[in-house]
Amino acid sequence: MMAAGRLWLARGVLAGLRRQALVVCAARAASSLRRPPPPVPGPSRGRSLTLSAAAIVDAAPRPLQPYLRLMRLDKPIGTWLLYLPCTWSIGMAAEPGCFPDWYMLSLFGTGAILMRGAGCTINDMWDQDYDKKVTRTANRPIAAGDISTFQSLVFLGGQLSLALCVLLCLNYYSIALGAASLSLVVIYPLMKRITYWPQLALGLTFNWGALLGWSAIKGSCDVSVCLPLYLSGVMWTLIYDTIYAHQDKRDDALIGLKSTALRFKEDTKQWLSGFGVVMLGGLTLAGLNCDQTAPYYAAVAAIGAHLARQIYTLDIHKPEDCWDKFTSNRTIGIVLFIGIMLGNLWKEKKPKGSKENGDLDLGN
Repeated sequence: MMAAGRLWLARGVLAGLRRQALVVCAARAASSLRRPPPPVPGPSRGRSLTLSAAAIVDAAPRPLQPYLRLMRLDKPIGTWLLYLPCTWSIGMAAEPGCFPDWYMLSLFGTGAILMRGAGCTINDMWDQDYDKKVTRTANRPIAAGDISTFQSLVFLGGQLSLALCVLLCLNYYSIALGAASLSLVVIYPLMKRITYWPQLALGLTFNWGALLGWSAIKGSCDVSVCLPLYLSGVMWTLIYDTIYAHQDKRDDALIGLKSTALRFKEDTKQWLSGFGVVMLGGLTLAGLNCDQTAPYYAAVAAIGAHLARQIYTLDIHKPEDCWDKFTSNRTIGIVLFIGIMLGNLWKEKKPKGSKENGDLDLGN
C-alpha cells in the first residue's frame, strides 16, 4: 500500500514538472515571436545622421560646446538675419546682367557668423544676471556657469580678431564704415534697460551690412540706394524682433527690462503693419534708384503678401507661434535676395568699353 502511494506521488511530481516545462517553452516561443529579427549585415543601423545646426553643435567635443552655444551656432536664424541685408546690397551693386560677387558673399557670410557670435557674447556678458531669471535664457552658457566671464572675454577677443581679418580684406572706405558699427554692437544690449525701443537699436546694428555690402563693391555708398535699403532693413528688424520679444514679455516686465512688445501691447499688429508699409516703400525706392526690373518688384510684392499673412495670423500670446513667425523672416530675406539677383540678370549687360567710349565722345 505504501509502495502504491509512493508511486502515485512520484507520478504527480513528474506531471507537474512536465506542465512547468511546457509553460516555460510556450513563454520562450512567444517571446521569440515578439523579438525583432537579428540585424542584417551591412551599414550601421545606429542613430540617423542630421545636418541641423543643433546636431552639429551636439556632435562637437564637449569642452567646445558651450562656446559654440555662446555664439548661437545651434540657432543660426540670427546669423541669417544679420547676413541677408549684406546680400541685398552686394546683389544691388552688381553690374547689370551679372551675378553678385560670390567672393564678397562668402566673405560677408564669414563675417556675419563671427560678428553675430561676438554680439551674442557681449549680450550674454551684460545680461548674465537677467538671463538667470528668465526661463528661456537660464541655460545660456554664462548664466548657467558653463563659461566664466573671463573666458567669455578671451573668446570675444578671438572672435573680434578674426572679424577684423575679414574686414581688412575690404577697401579703406569699407574698413572705416565697418569699424563704425562696433559701437552699436557694444551698446545694443544696454538699450533694453533704458528704453522701450531696443529693437530700433538692434535694427540699426543688424542692417549695417546694407551699407557695407554696397561700399565693398563700389568703393563708397550711394545714398539714393543704400539709405532706403537700410531703412527697409531697420523696419524689418522692428517687425521680427518685436514678435520675438513677445515670447519674454512677462519675464521682462517682472525683472524690469523694456521692449517694443511691452510698449505696443495689444496694438502690436497696427505698429507692425506700419513698419511693413515703410519697409515696402523703402524697397521700392531703392529699386527705382538702381534701375531694378520686374523680378525685383515681384519679389517685393511677395514679401508684402508674406508680411501681411505673418502679421494677420500672429498670436502674440503664444510664444511658440511668435517663434515660428520670427523664424519665417529668413524666407523674406532670401526671397528679396533672389529678386535682386534675377532683377539684375534681367537688365541688359553693358557693352565692354562702353564707359571708355562714352568718355571719348564727351571729350570730342
